[in-house]
Amino acid sequence: MNIALLANPTAGKGRRAALLPAVVQRLGADGAAVAVLSGGTAAETRDKARQAVADGCDALVAMGGDGTVHLGLQAVAGTGVAFGIVPAGTGNDFAVRLGLPLSPVAAAGVIADALRDGTSRAIDLARVEGADGTRAWFGAVLAAGFDAFVNERANRIRWPRGPQRYNRAIVEELATLRPRRYRMSLDGAATEFDSVLVAIGNTESYGGGFRIVPGADPTDGLLDVVVAEPLGRLTLMRLRPKVLKGTHVHDRRVSTHRARTIELAGDGVTAYADGERICPLPVTVSCVPGALKLLG
Repeated sequence: MNIALLANPTAGKGRRAALLPAVVQRLGADGAAVAVLSGGTAAETRDKARQAVADGCDALVAMGGDGTVHLGLQAVAGTGVAFGIVPAGTGNDFAVRLGLPLSPVAAAGVIADALRDGTSRAIDLARVEGADGTRAWFGAVLAAGFDAFVNERANRIRWPRGPQRYNRAIVEELATLRPRRYRMSLDGAATEFDSVLVAIGNTESYGGGFRIVPGADPTDGLLDVVVAEPLGRLTLMRLRPKVLKGTHVHDRRVSTHRARTIELAGDGVTAYADGERICPLPVTVSCVPGALKLLG
């Protein structure tokens, strides 16, 4: 049995990097050969994961946060190659919503046992196709509103570093908050609206537990969509704590939808998925049932 382990030593602020040897040992406890993969850039890491899959590894395991998992998904989605997650990030939203252990060593044990026993779960993934030619997969949530703008702004900020740049980005983005005009098609049914927040979920949370699309089920063959009407700054910030509980969807200014395929367009909007920059709108997002063979 050959396992390719995609490891991000900086995930979770580097606090769990010391656990890598223990994770490797647990994955290989039943005699599997474990090859650790890492790259200097996200693109290099993604390419190494794809090469490992092309070379015939029996399983690809991602050790890190949602960003590392996202890179791994690009390599295994739709291939039938087994995928395992060792949560070692700050938020770990995808792993949490899949009910996986949050202890890295325990998660490695679950993966090793599943490989030994030949057991896995079929999980839906979302496929994104951008008008600019982008092709990508995601497991958690695609953001195309306020939160996407915050991510985009934070990526341009050089000071302060770390989580504080997101706090600065939120403040600056709130100061320029304005509704955008969107065009959306849900399984062919078209609509047009103004909004400050649009999210498409395969699972229900992002950002470390914000349940933006509560009830999203990665085994039902559908994607969940949440749209917020134009909101003022104070109203938006008052709604934000409710997102932790998923109760924001009970607000009359928030609507929810379900569809297999969503076409979304909006001028000047860049989509982010699993916390990673994907591409500018327009995009077509499709649910692909059973695209992921999950260990654990």
